[in-house]
Amino acid sequence: MGIALVTGASRGLGRAIAHELAERGWTLVVDARDGDALAETERAILPRVAPEAALVALAGDVADADHRRALVAAAQGLGGLDLVVNNASTLGATPLPSLLSYPLDELERALGVNVVAPLALVQESMALLRRSARPAVLNITSDASVEAYEGWGGYGLSKAALDHLSAVLAVEEPSLLVWAVDPGDMRTQMHQDAFPGEDISDRPLPEEVVTDLLRLIDAGVPSGRYRLSDLRSTSELALETSNP
Repeated sequence: MGIALVTGASRGLGRAIAHELAERGWTLVVDARDGDALAETERAILPRVAPEAALVALAGDVADADHRRALVAAAQGLGGLDLVVNNASTLGATPLPSLLSYPLDELERALGVNVVAPLALVQESMALLRRSARPAVLNITSDASVEAYEGWGGYGLSKAALDHLSAVLAVEEPSLLVWAVDPGDMRTQMHQDAFPGEDISDRPLPEEVVTDLLRLIDAGVPSGRYRLSDLRSTSELALETSNP
């Protein structure tokens, strides 16, 4: 396998991705802002790490340049980097406000975490990625980037920017696989935060969908924007890029 850097790995989809990659023999660098939660994730994943692989967990904010440098330095210390998973994200202001009442400092924070930080991490990682036989970047996006949902303007516009960033990066760096993947609604803390007091138990857990998500890594499918339903609906990975 290879070496992957997964952000936002202490819970939800990021934790599920890290766990599944470890099961498949990948060496991992993982991060999250909550150090205690990340340590618990590290304890859970370590028994799954292959004897020839390794796991490094670094707590910190991906929006912080020093932390990003530390993550890439950790990957370099492990031998390089083949995959960057930009999963760390912020919902922004909650309860979800309308755009006309959106606190602009919260919007700047959402753009910083959801757009600027992923690009900055890729910039920091490119020297290592260029040494990989099959370098790839997986950016986790959302249907809120293409659908107009009331209250989701701040989060949605940040994910729309991430979609476009992914598409342009793929054109500018043709040797780099760049995927933007909309995983759909899941039973995560972020989704619950978006719907306080509502029952979201009908949504699938991240662990129930992560295998479908990682099919694109296994197959090395072309750069593009994909919905999880695209990845789930075909066994031969004859995927059609979503062009909203």
